[in-house]
Amino acid sequence: MSDYFENEYAEYLLLGGIVYITYKNGTSIDLGASIQIVKDRLQFQEGRPYPVLCDIRGVREVNKSARDYLSNEGSLWITAVAFIVEPPVTEALSRFYLRANYSPIPTESFGKIAEARAFLNSFLTFIFFHHLLFNLML
Repeated sequence: MSDYFENEYAEYLLLGGIVYITYKNGTSIDLGASIQIVKDRLQFQEGRPYPVLCDIRGVREVNKSARDYLSNEGSLWITAVAFIVEPPVTEALSRFYLRANYSPIPTESFGKIAEARAFLNSFLTFIFFHHLLFNLML
């Protein structure tokens, strides 16, 4: 598994058992973009669950169909999500997303990466045992 990938919307990095997704500055996400983002993340993760730190400070807008897709199909193989936000725009986007879209996984917003990592670290034990079982089955 590669520990880095980039597409036209974001950079993906696997570090310390957490997938970091950093959206590029000025990114607009519609349904087509959300499908590509999720497809690339699933390939990057190679069928393994991870907590995800999602830096959305570069996102300019996300339309409703994209939000719906990301909150449903986009949750596959994610154990928890921490959004990194910056007032006022991405903080408002995150607040709206969390209120308007049901997420089957633990999801929180943070202003600081260290706080987001602390939140996601609590989900790493689950990942460790899942990988252990997966490797034992091989």
